[in-house]
Amino acid sequence: MPPLEYVTLAGVVVLVVLLWIYLRMRSKDRIDEILDRHRGSASVCSRANLVEGMEMIPVALALKNDAIYYENTDIQASIELALIEEVEYDDETATGHTMPGKVLRIRAHNHVFEFALDLPTARQWEAGFPPRGIDRARAV
Repeated sequence: MPPLEYVTLAGVVVLVVLLWIYLRMRSKDRIDEILDRHRGSASVCSRANLVEGMEMIPVALALKNDAIYYENTDIQASIELALIEEVEYDDETATGHTMPGKVLRIRAHNHVFEFALDLPTARQWEAGFPPRGIDRARAV
């Protein structure tokens, strides 16, 4: 029979793994709760992944009259529509990594925000938030 320390260590490792799995599954529920909160007032509302370098951060993405909101349990941020200079949809990130689906790229005040979307969601966003360049952004 193994010593009590080994059994305790194995139990702690199993507990940590189960806790990690539970928190990952629960984070999807929290994003759904955030989406439900925005659905009534947003013209487009969906799941997305905020692309930060090589990291993909799951967020709820919502387009409202004044701003684009991206939120999860750790992030509550927005980009005011008046500050957006350019909007484009592409199949690769600014760093050249090809993505399944499309990438919504927003340029505002010399900062690039990228959100990875699946194809059906990208079509909804393109209809509700069409691509535009710097010249057309000033006219809007």
